[in-house]
Amino acid sequence: MRGIRKFFDEQGFVEVETAVRIPAPAPEEHIDCPPVEGGGYLRASPELQMKKLLAAGMDKIYQIGPCFREGEKGSRHNPEFTMIEWYRRGATYLDIRDDLESLVSSLMSSREDFRRKTKDTRAGFETLTVRDAYLRSAGWDPWTNWDQDRFDFDMATKIEPAIKELGGGVFLMDYPPQAASLAKISDASGTAYAERWEFYWDGMELANCFTELCDAKEQARRFATAKENRKLLKESDYPIDIEFIESLSKIGSAAGVALGVDRLVMILTKTAEISSVRAQI
Repeated sequence: MRGIRKFFDEQGFVEVETAVRIPAPAPEEHIDCPPVEGGGYLRASPELQMKKLLAAGMDKIYQIGPCFREGEKGSRHNPEFTMIEWYRRGATYLDIRDDLESLVSSLMSSREDFRRKTKDTRAGFETLTVRDAYLRSAGWDPWTNWDQDRFDFDMATKIEPAIKELGGGVFLMDYPPQAASLAKISDASGTAYAERWEFYWDGMELANCFTELCDAKEQARRFATAKENRKLLKESDYPIDIEFIESLSKIGSAAGVALGVDRLVMILTKTAEISSVRAQI
């Protein structure tokens, strides 16, 4: 934890703290926030609150703190966990990728057993596009025949096992527009894709990054669609954070990432069970 804070402080980031009990989570499918007696929810992420700080004029911020998700428990999951998120105004997901490479390399280089793997910092990480991953390991192209259930199933049963075989750090980049979540859509390559990546170490997912969507109208549309999908799945219906939607146009452009600290510690300590690095609920 000291190493994480040292890295961001030296890079000119400001550490912030936002509310853990919030009035309205992002209505994402399959992510459920515990309701709080008396109103509100325990956050699954500080994302919306941190973006409000960007809209208020902050440029480089990070936060380390507790997050909560219902129904998530296993060797890599716990209903309460520790997250670090950081955001940069005027940046893209490629800038945040550089941040993460430097952060992970700095933490691992301090440990004798990881020095060999991270001796050449840039060479220690690989990049794989989502399209290439699905064509190679699942035999189909999500861009030409989108299927959410098939995409999710193949991610767990085919893509992530193939990433594990690569070993070390792997960035899975450029998601289908339908899997953008809160990410910006780009068509720089001639085909629309979400400027999003997920980072894995030895097959374990550690982080999820976006070039942030800063279009209030489009974000409101996505939230409305997500709310409808949650209803179809018989999941809780969350209110919309109107303040967050209205703040987006003030950001301009930004990028940010959420990284699971517990899983990072598991990697650094070569531990297979999250219960070995934190108390279980």
